[in-house]
Amino acid sequence: MDALIIAAGYGSRLASISPSKPLTPVCDVPIIELSIRQAMLAGVSRVVVVTGHEAARLELFLADLSLRLGIAIVPVRLNDWSTPNGHSVIAGATRCDGNYLLMMADHLFDVEILARLITEAKDDCGLLLAIDRRIDSPLIDPEDATWVKIDDHGLIRDIGKTISPYDAVDCGAFLATPELAPAIRAAIASGKAGSLSEGVQVLAQYNRAATLDIEDAWWIDIDDPHYHALAEKTAMWHFAQALAVTGVVDADQR
Repeated sequence: MDALIIAAGYGSRLASISPSKPLTPVCDVPIIELSIRQAMLAGVSRVVVVTGHEAARLELFLADLSLRLGIAIVPVRLNDWSTPNGHSVIAGATRCDGNYLLMMADHLFDVEILARLITEAKDDCGLLLAIDRRIDSPLIDPEDATWVKIDDHGLIRDIGKTISPYDAVDCGAFLATPELAPAIRAAIASGKAGSLSEGVQVLAQYNRAATLDIEDAWWIDIDDPHYHALAEKTAMWHFAQALAVTGVVDADQR
């Protein structure tokens, strides 16, 4: 299965730490490398990365990483990286075969979340979104979170940063199908700006957007120095297996 990682944005709130959000180190390893290692452990065999801001630097790193990890990494450069993230999905989806694991480059996840998205995908839905019902978790930034309203069948009824009421937070990891990119295009055609959430909302209107409750699994959105510091404190415990695969850390360093 392919993974599609959205890594085109500027990341202005992390600029004081690093000029490139995907290359920002967490425990001395760039975020995007941690993401790709986790995706590999979950069963991904090829990675598509949509680049934009600092594209040349990121693409050079990805070329080297591909050789180090022995996995195909395909960069897709977005010329206008100031557009909403749904435009990145549209660009990257053209290079993915069938269903794909969709991840945000500034999010980190337990491999369990990614593996469950792949193995628990539903044939009758256009996407499966990982959600967290622990809406008061200190690892969640309420000022930047994307909230989700869910019905009794686990289907998305509403999604967005300003919706109310809501039941959970969007974790930024999906099992996407070829239905997602056309849904984003439909949102744009209706006058929307083209965010990923707007595409998800289109699928939700047709009962095609399902959810996966991550329960007690770990994840974090690294969107500013505070959450970067939290990631530095907690990530190594969750990434020891991925880093030990190719010798970045000792397998017993947990």
